[in-house]
Amino acid sequence: MGHGWEGVVLKLMRGRDFTFTVTGAEQVTDTFRRVHLTDGGLLAATGGAHPTMRVRVWFEQGGKPHQRGYTLVDPDPEAGTFSLEFALHDGPASNWARGAKAGDTVDATLQGTGFTLPEPRPGRLFVIGDAASLPAVNSLLDAVPETPATVWFETVHASDERLPFRVDPDHHTLHLVPRRDAGAHLVAEVKAALPKLLGADSSDAYVWIACDTSTTRTLAAYVRKELRLPRDRVQALGYWRP
Repeated sequence: MGHGWEGVVLKLMRGRDFTFTVTGAEQVTDTFRRVHLTDGGLLAATGGAHPTMRVRVWFEQGGKPHQRGYTLVDPDPEAGTFSLEFALHDGPASNWARGAKAGDTVDATLQGTGFTLPEPRPGRLFVIGDAASLPAVNSLLDAVPETPATVWFETVHASDERLPFRVDPDHHTLHLVPRRDAGAHLVAEVKAALPKLLGADSSDAYVWIACDTSTTRTLAAYVRKELRLPRDRVQALGYWRP
């Protein structure tokens, strides 16, 4: 399958192509599926993985290529394996994930995936995400497991409460927030709680936001402009569009 004009653009931006092979899959909940893959040499080529590392995976629908970004789950550089997790809905990526079986292959492009926590390392994390960004949320918590973290997680389905959250009750606080009013409810919940949690001195705080594009922009602007956190202490990326 060709990758169309998007593939050309990624090539111009020095994207590197790989082919992954499915080794198995598991249905985590009725709306969340995990697919296990070999990496086609990706982890060796990049020298390993970092928290929230994403690849652009190519899917076909109607004879046309579509690419979507996915976070590597439990990457193992020595074995050359990882998993991808899919919040299922209607679309080419979810359709592929539902039918993925051992031996299937899928193309992917790696481009612009760098991410590092600021130095000095934050003393507190404030994380805002949803099912689409859960793999990235978990990888961030795994990277600094003993750093106190408050997580606001927007839910859509009742089964979202059973998703594989990697939270440690000794260090992490998880708030499940039902999606209402196109994300406005989540925004209100964060705005009501975050200033009090930050307190008078927010110099040790780091805020990571990955929800739908509109919600992410609203919260990022609030944290930067109204709460006045420095840019290097805020990471925001819209993971999907309603």
